[in-house]
Amino acid sequence: MFRKLTDRILVSPQITLDQVADAKAQGVTIIVNNRPDDEEPGQVNGAAIEAAAKAAGIAYVAVPVAHGGFSPWQLDGMASALEQTEAGGKMLAYCRSGTRSTLLWALTRARAGDDGDVLAAQAAAAGYDIAPVRQIMDAVKGQ
Repeated sequence: MFRKLTDRILVSPQITLDQVADAKAQGVTIIVNNRPDDEEPGQVNGAAIEAAAKAAGIAYVAVPVAHGGFSPWQLDGMASALEQTEAGGKMLAYCRSGTRSTLLWALTRARAGDDGDVLAAQAAAAGYDIAPVRQIMDAVKGQ
């Protein structure tokens, strides 16, 4: 269900309220919602996931990414969430398919100076292709 990018970073398609408990059982300490509310009919909205996360003792942050691309504030939001995992715990980021969460993670880590080839391999091992943002990753590296 959740795909592993690193030992501390998991991504997923849209999660359900029941999956918040699964996340907790897997050591998740923060959930990052990269999906705008009402993107499609029937999706669980962010407020419901946030309430379930807080009830389970999991931090929650929304950094929605629409299909128009990525902005610096979104990289900042993801970077802030990633910082919360440095002291321990895991992050679960989700969107409709997990792709936007993976791309945002890769851009954020590239901006922090991580090697693009390593990020691409980690994403590929989880079943995601970061090629759509690879040029941007190279442009923002170390900024």
